[in-house]
Amino acid sequence: MGDNVTGADAGQVTVIRGADLAGAGRGDLLLRDGLVAEVGSVRAPKGAAVVDADGLVALPGLVDLHTHLREPGREDAETVRSGSAAAAAGGFTAVLAMANTSPVTDTAEAAERVLDLGRAAGLVDVQPVGAVTKGLAGEELAELGLMARSRAAVRVFSDDGRCVHDARLMRRALEYVKAFDGVVSQHAQDPRLADGQACCHEGELSGRLGLPGWPGVAEETIVARDVMLARHTGSRVHVAHVSTAGSVEVVRWAKAQGISVTAEVTPHHLMLTTDLLTDYDPVYKVNPPLRPQEDVEALRAALADGTVDAVATDHAPHARHDKEHAFAEAAFGMLGLEQALSVVATVMVQPGLMTWADVAAAMSTRPARIAGLTGQGRPLEPGEPANLVLVDPAATATVDRADSRSLSRNNPWHGRELTGQVRATYLRGTQTHEHGQTQQQGESA
Repeated sequence: MGDNVTGADAGQVTVIRGADLAGAGRGDLLLRDGLVAEVGSVRAPKGAAVVDADGLVALPGLVDLHTHLREPGREDAETVRSGSAAAAAGGFTAVLAMANTSPVTDTAEAAERVLDLGRAAGLVDVQPVGAVTKGLAGEELAELGLMARSRAAVRVFSDDGRCVHDARLMRRALEYVKAFDGVVSQHAQDPRLADGQACCHEGELSGRLGLPGWPGVAEETIVARDVMLARHTGSRVHVAHVSTAGSVEVVRWAKAQGISVTAEVTPHHLMLTTDLLTDYDPVYKVNPPLRPQEDVEALRAALADGTVDAVATDHAPHARHDKEHAFAEAAFGMLGLEQALSVVATVMVQPGLMTWADVAAAMSTRPARIAGLTGQGRPLEPGEPANLVLVDPAATATVDRADSRSLSRNNPWHGRELTGQVRATYLRGTQTHEHGQTQQQGESA
C-alpha cells in the first residue's frame, strides 16, 4: 500500500501481532467491528489482515486539542480533508478544529458544518471548537449553549488567535459553560503588554533584530487571572500553548489549590528556541513566540511531571503568499500534526523524561478527557474502540516538507532528523494511514 490510504472495508478483521502495548507488555490485538475484540495471544481468523508489529509500540489513537483546519474560508491553506490526512499520518484519530475560520465557528450551524466535513473525510474524528465571542471580536458571547446542544455537541470554546482579555466577559463564559461541563481554552496574551505586532520573545535578541517584543509576562498575567476566575466560578479553564516557565509556575500553584485548570504545550515549544529567529526565517514566526532554552527546559519538566497535561500541535497551515514575507509581516503559525509524535519521542522519550505510557497519557488519554471525547483516548482493552497508532520507536527520518499531506509547506521540522515514526493508524478498526508494507493474510480458522 501507499503511505496514505483510507483504510480497508469496515468489516475487515485485523490482527496486530507482537506489539508493545504502551507499557502493558507485549501482546496481540484483534480488531473487529470497530472494537478491540481480544488482547493477548490471538489466533488470526481466516482471511484476517495480519500486521507484524514486532518492535513497534501500540498507543491509543492520538487526540489533538488544537488544530487549525482553515475550512471554511481558507481552503488554499488547508481543507478538513487534507488536514485530516495529515492528522492520520501523525497518528491522530481525533482533532479539535479551532474556530477562527471564515465564517467563524460561533453558531450551531457553523459547528455542524465542520462536523459534517470531518465525517465526510472519514480519516479522523473532527470535533469543532466553538468561539467564545461572536466573530472573535471579544465583545459579546457567542451562541455557547446552542453550540453545546447542537449535533456537534461542542464542549471546548476558544477565541484562539486572540485573547479573551475582558475579565468580565471571561467570567461570564466560564459561568455559562459550567452548566454543561464545557471548558474555555484561552489564548493567553494581554494585548496591552503584547499587541498584534509583537512577534519575538522580548529580550536582547528582539532588540538586536529590531523585532517587536512579546514578553512572557503578557502570557503569565492572563494565566494568573484566569485560574483565579476558574476558582471563583468553579468552572474549567484550559491554557492553550503554554510557553513560559512563569506560566508553568502559575499552573502548578493553581493545581495545588484544587483549581480546575489544565494546560497544553506544543511540539515546537518543546524543541525550538528563539535563537532560530536570527536569520529572520518566517517559518519560525509563531504566536506565542519561540522562547529561550530555559523556558523550553521548564516546559519539558512540566510535561514530564504532569503539571502540563497535554501535547497539542497548534497545527497552523498557511499558503505561501501569507508566509513568504519579511518576518514582521508574515503570518503567525507552523505545521505540527505529522511530526508531533516524533518530536515528543525525540525530546521526551529518548532522553528518558517520559515513557511510552506517559506519551499515551499526554497525547491521547488526557486530551480526550479534557475535550469530553468519550470514544477516544481509551485503553487498548477488549470492548474499547479500536482507535490506535503503531509507532516504530527506533526509526529515524529526516523531515522533508515536500512529503507533507498538508496543503501548506510552513514546516519548522524540515531538514531535521527525528526519532520515532508512525507506521499505521486505525480509526475504529479501519486503517487510515500506513507507512510501508506490514500486512499479510491470516490462514488459521
